[in-house]
Amino acid sequence: MTGRAIVLIGPMGAGKTSIGKRAASRLGVPFTDTDALVVRDHGPIDAIFASHGETHFRSLERAAVASALSDGGVVALGGGAVLDADTQRDLAGHRVVLLTVGPQTIASRIRGARRPLLASADGSDAVARWQEIYAARRPVYERLADVTFDTSSGPLSQIVDAVVEWVQGAEQAGDADESTGASS
Repeated sequence: MTGRAIVLIGPMGAGKTSIGKRAASRLGVPFTDTDALVVRDHGPIDAIFASHGETHFRSLERAAVASALSDGGVVALGGGAVLDADTQRDLAGHRVVLLTVGPQTIASRIRGARRPLLASADGSDAVARWQEIYAARRPVYERLADVTFDTSSGPLSQIVDAVVEWVQGAEQAGDADESTGASS
C-alpha cells in the first residue's frame, strides 16, 4: 500500500470504527480513530464539549486528524471532522471512503451513546437531530468521497470486503498508472 491513508468519513453511527478496524487488519496496516486520539489525549468528548465547547473540541480534533493522516493506514474521522477547511484540503491526498447509513437503522446504533451533538436542551428526538446533522453535512461528505458504501443492512463483513476490494483495486490501478507514467 502506498503512503496515502484510507480515510473513512460519514455520519455518526455509520460504522467507521468497526469497519475501519477490520479493513486495516485485512490490509495489514495500522488503524487510527481520530475520536479515540482526542479521548486518549484530552478526555471524554462529551466532557470537552461541556467544559470548553465545540470550537475547542474541533481544534483538538483537527490536530488528531492531521497526525493520523500523516501516519497513514486506515483512518476513521469523527462525523464532523470534514467541516474543517484544512482537513478538506488534506483529504485530497488520500483515498476517501464515505460510509452512509439510513435513519431507519441509526436508532439502534446511537441508543445510549454519549454524543454531545445529539443531546438537545428541548429533549427532541436524537434520530431527528441525527437526520438534521447528516442532511447538513451530506454535501461535504459526497464531495470529498472517492467511493460510497451503505452500512444500513447486511453483515458488517460484506462492507469490510467491499472496502478492502475497492482499496486493493485502487492500489492496483495506481501501480499501473505509475508504471505507464499516467496520473490518477
